[in-house]
Amino acid sequence: MTATADNGHSAAHPFAQGAAIDLAAVPESERKRAFDEAFEYRGDITLTLTDGSRVECYLFDRRIGATLADSFVRVMESGGGEKRSIPYKQIARLEFTGKDTAAGKTWENWVRRYVEKRLAGEQANIDAEVLD
Repeated sequence: MTATADNGHSAAHPFAQGAAIDLAAVPESERKRAFDEAFEYRGDITLTLTDGSRVECYLFDRRIGATLADSFVRVMESGGGEKRSIPYKQIARLEFTGKDTAAGKTWENWVRRYVEKRLAGEQANIDAEVLD
């Protein structure tokens, strides 16, 4: 995998904020995995297309064809832009550029923080945290 990241995440999970994957440089199985991870990512991504243009977007759907050449992603451009379908074969690079709003927000982490506050004598409540 040629994913690179400067975000403090371990190499065990290379698909995190700051990661970038040059899709032409990886085997088909890793390209498929990169698109699957981008779909699961809860932040914006940036796609560099084969024509050199860049699309900052949120990937909300992917359609898997018989081959990667028959597959495409469906994205909503950042800033409330239009929805588009982009064939996998037109995507040269995938970057995880936006904040993953779900990172570190598991039920177990919430319970741990709640218990830590209670044990420290602080008021612990169930209010949602503020999103950026």
